[in-house]
Amino acid sequence: MTTRRTILLASPRSFCAGVERAVDIVERLLVARSGPIYVRKQIVHNTRVVDDLRTRGAIFVDELDEVPEGATVVFSAHGVAPVVHKDAAQRGLDVVDATCPLVTKVHLEARRYAARGDTVVLIGHAGHEEVEGTLGEAPQQTVLVETLADVEALQVEDPDRVSYLTQTTLAVDETTALIDALRNKFPGARGPDTADICYATTNRQSALSVIAEEADLVLVVGSANSSNSVRLVELAERNGTTAYLVDSADDVPDSWFDGVRVVGVTAGASAPPELVNEVIERIASLGPVEVIEHEVTRETVRFTLPPAVRQA
Repeated sequence: MTTRRTILLASPRSFCAGVERAVDIVERLLVARSGPIYVRKQIVHNTRVVDDLRTRGAIFVDELDEVPEGATVVFSAHGVAPVVHKDAAQRGLDVVDATCPLVTKVHLEARRYAARGDTVVLIGHAGHEEVEGTLGEAPQQTVLVETLADVEALQVEDPDRVSYLTQTTLAVDETTALIDALRNKFPGARGPDTADICYATTNRQSALSVIAEEADLVLVVGSANSSNSVRLVELAERNGTTAYLVDSADDVPDSWFDGVRVVGVTAGASAPPELVNEVIERIASLGPVEVIEHEVTRETVRFTLPPAVRQA
């Protein structure tokens, strides 16, 4: 007799409000406008989403010099530095900004802290598009730290004038440790009134924490360049549970399930819900399953579309 396998399904999972807004912007523009729609970088960090929009006519570029003058270009949910906005204006591009409002909030904080003369310490991952955009707000006054060693080695012009910000998609526990270390080194360091790590990242980590300890294996649906998805894998591993990041059901081999009776499943904030369903179907193809959903909170956040899209 085949033993029934249990799937513990974390909730919330998959699309957050910022991702829904960004994808909706591109989809609406593809319908409303006759000319090509260019998107600088990936609109969100998910292979399925990008491939789907590309097949529908979106043209993804790395830099603005690939966009013809006067064309429509969408800036991704991760945000851009002011110099990118300036470049777009000089080229006469019709910009539709899909930056997540919670990322915009961090940009505004960076400007405010820099304007009062502080050294702005940004906690984040080098090379990530969100980090590059935030660093660009006040590049002469902003320093990036990624680890406790970075904090220990940090030297600033005036230790009494230090502010800090964080990337929105970091691990809550690791970021808390970095902020504590920063405050210990610079007791006067000031941060935002509300946390920079976004509600969706926090909720998905909380939901996964509930199921990770009960699971023999955790599957996180998301792409390799999705910061919040990678953080979920790391969180499960810190709980002592084997975890894998999978872009789709095709990435899930039979061998992972040898001796596994309880599988935790979740998805990063940029992974479409249908990918989760496909992974569940993949597990079910190996034998009978029982799916149990663990919901830690219900998300009701919605962001309005830019006026240019609402009027399209």
